[in-house]
Amino acid sequence: MFSGKSEELIRRLRRAEIAGQKALVIKPAVDDRYDVGNVVSHAGASMRAVTAATSAEVLRLASGYDAVGLDEVQFFDDGIVDAITTLVNRGTRVVAGGLAQDFRAQPFGAMPTLLCIAEFVDKLEAVCHRCGGSATLTQRLLDGRPAPFDGETVQIGALDSYEARCRACYEPGTQAHVVAA
Repeated sequence: MFSGKSEELIRRLRRAEIAGQKALVIKPAVDDRYDVGNVVSHAGASMRAVTAATSAEVLRLASGYDAVGLDEVQFFDDGIVDAITTLVNRGTRVVAGGLAQDFRAQPFGAMPTLLCIAEFVDKLEAVCHRCGGSATLTQRLLDGRPAPFDGETVQIGALDSYEARCRACYEPGTQAHVVAA
């Protein structure tokens, strides 16, 4: 998070439009941060977008476009890999942005597969919210403290719920212990 993934996706799709390509940005329906009808970066850059709930819907919506941007691709179902492959095989330029790891520092959704099959990969780094170093991990917060690892993997949020952290500042969560009386 906070590495500029959405901003880079917007930049690349705008360049496609400048080149005369018909471009579309698709974001997962579950991502309702900032604006439902636009993809918006944490820095405030935005571009018109449509939402899709499934990879099949992505494939349907992308039909007829020269360039397609997929924001927060880790939130789509595993069929997104086949959908992207189908689009690429049709000649569509696909730019997919997403988190490689979840808040537990584990591979996130279809991202590991997409990283392996992509023709080009740019792995962006954020700035650690604690020390200012290069951050590659996402720290989920609960009341300002590292969240336990037994929570749901997908929890939509921004600065209120997450921080970018370097490996040295990342604090592994614990399992929550509930004691009933």
